[in-house]
Amino acid sequence: MNKPELIQFVKTLAPDCEAKEGKQYAEALVPGESLHDLAGKLKENEESLFDFLVCITGVDYGKELGCIYQLRSTKYSHNLILKVKTSDRENPNFDSLTDLWKSADFLEREVYDLLGIKFNNHPDLRRLFLDNSWGFPLRKDYVDDVNIVTK
Repeated sequence: MNKPELIQFVKTLAPDCEAKEGKQYAEALVPGESLHDLAGKLKENEESLFDFLVCITGVDYGKELGCIYQLRSTKYSHNLILKVKTSDRENPNFDSLTDLWKSADFLEREVYDLLGIKFNNHPDLRRLFLDNSWGFPLRKDYVDDVNIVTK
């Protein structure tokens, strides 16, 4: 599928998402509650077969926190970007995709460790790099009391 076809395909699977043509890949902004359902359909559907979760990137947009998922179909060689956002900075959470792609395990743990975004139903959600004395250093409102990180 080319980008416009992929966008239309995603819209048929999830009418509540905003899909568009990005600079490099097709992109879809998905409501958090629809993420797992859409990801499962994209992985299992014979027309898309997104069998490879390339990466998950956590993002602090200022007022919102979010995740960007890059999916790839090794059979069809197409890529798709899924984005989710939440304005809940106190308890940000999205559904885990570890049951769909094993690679989500450490990727979600990294996002949790550095941004504090929790993933519902993750099998082992704990910090990956930092101990619990740290806050979440990739957040824009992070304050380093020990002056290890400076602006």
